[in-house]
Amino acid sequence: MAEIHTLDSPAALDGITDAAAPARGLWRGIEPTVLGTASIVALLLVWQFLPYFVPMKAGTKLFFTVPSAVAGTLWRMIVTGSLWGPLGVSATAFALGLGIAILVGLPLGVLLGRSNTLNAMFDPFITAFNATPRLVFLPLLMLWFGIGLWSKVAIVFLGALFPLLINTYEGVRNADKVLINVVRSFGAGEWDIARLVVVPNSLPFIVVGLRLAIGRAVLGVVVAEFFGAQDGLGVVMVRAASGFKVDVVFAGLIVFAGLSLLMTGLVQLLENRMSRWRPEHVNAN
Repeated sequence: MAEIHTLDSPAALDGITDAAAPARGLWRGIEPTVLGTASIVALLLVWQFLPYFVPMKAGTKLFFTVPSAVAGTLWRMIVTGSLWGPLGVSATAFALGLGIAILVGLPLGVLLGRSNTLNAMFDPFITAFNATPRLVFLPLLMLWFGIGLWSKVAIVFLGALFPLLINTYEGVRNADKVLINVVRSFGAGEWDIARLVVVPNSLPFIVVGLRLAIGRAVLGVVVAEFFGAQDGLGVVMVRAASGFKVDVVFAGLIVFAGLSLLMTGLVQLLENRMSRWRPEHVNAN
């Protein structure tokens, strides 16, 4: 009874709690990764063994594949080099379109957020173009730029521009007015206010805009290559689909998804590096 009383004492319970705290902290850190990985593995296993449990007709099997076949096809495309040429074409259109969208969208978003006059002038055009599906512009862009790289760059640019522009504008409009007035009271001009206060305070909005822009840029590459291109990874997927090569289609899909995840991860790293000055990051450290 004395031992039981000792274990039930507050001091003993506090000791057990303190000993379990590191384990709980470790689990909280890895829980999203573990659960996300487990979900992906479970889905792949169900997909892989589905043909063994669900009877399929010969016509259905023609349009079906399994993860092992997709992985094998993707590996062969990597080893033989048949992936790199189309991927380079698609990546070039993606990088050029997204880069131009960043160069235009970020400064324009800051200008519109800081100037009511410019905002009133440009807002009707931005609202109209943002509400219009990008696919509508593809025939016109093909007429202007031809079937090739620059029509894809243009559709990627249109897709990526507006999420970045609108989010930057919202971030600038939500900047701390008190801090802006304090900096202005010390004699800072508009350039100093934008550089020291507005842009750093708008960083979370800009990062969200970048993430959306990356997704729209990848979508723009895929749409442009599906409907108006002669080369690129999207063209490879279309030709494979016409030949019922479902494994090649899934391989291309995985590459596009990986490109999007890679760019989103780089944006996240950039945000973490540039947000170290924020109170929540300082307190967390």
